[in-house]
Amino acid sequence: MPNTSSARPAPQPAASAGQTQAQGQVPGPLPASDAAPLAGLLAPCLRGAVFVLLVTGLAYPLVTTGVAQALMPQQAQGSLLQVDGALRGSLLIGQSFTEPRYFHPRPSSTSAPDPQDPSRTVASPYNAGLSAGSNLGPTSQALAEAVAARVADYRRVNGLPPEARVPVDAVTASASGLDPHISPANARAQLARVAAARALAPAAVQALVDTHTEPRVLGLLGEPRVHVLRLNLALDGLAARP
Repeated sequence: MPNTSSARPAPQPAASAGQTQAQGQVPGPLPASDAAPLAGLLAPCLRGAVFVLLVTGLAYPLVTTGVAQALMPQQAQGSLLQVDGALRGSLLIGQSFTEPRYFHPRPSSTSAPDPQDPSRTVASPYNAGLSAGSNLGPTSQALAEAVAARVADYRRVNGLPPEARVPVDAVTASASGLDPHISPANARAQLARVAAARALAPAAVQALVDTHTEPRVLGLLGEPRVHVLRLNLALDGLAARP
């Protein structure tokens, strides 16, 4: 007769006392390599930091400076402009001219600390130590009022009729506040004033303006422009001739 009783699992041998004690033990201290995994990385990290410091902080600046001095020394030294051995400025940074005998640059929104109150600032046109724009947007009422005042002053200073059109660069500041150029239209509008102040023929002043009008870069980029500092220095040189 077949056995219908269910199969029973074979009894497992009882764990020894040593095995039970081992299962309840807390693991002992880890090996040194596992306890301080970053200890071996300290030296490579320091060597890498020193290497990057030498490459980017010493070698790269020396190489780029040497290449720049060799290929374009005038630009590498700040595009400085000297006349008769005297430093007159940089070709990259405009200067403020306000006398009638000079061509005036475009407005500048740069400022400087107030000597009376260092916590405040005062207008300081063409301050190369604090290049900045006005940060006034096209919907700013303050900007609209400033431009309107500049338009009226520009017409008055240059003897223009009230309906005369004013070049936009003559009444707006550049984003840097240091633009050394003005447009040829701006120079032409100032020409009569400068010629009268220096008792020069307008044709002679116009010839200087034409000489110092720079064309578009590669004939495509930008607009024709007049370098104000170079033009004013040329005017001084013209007046000094016998």
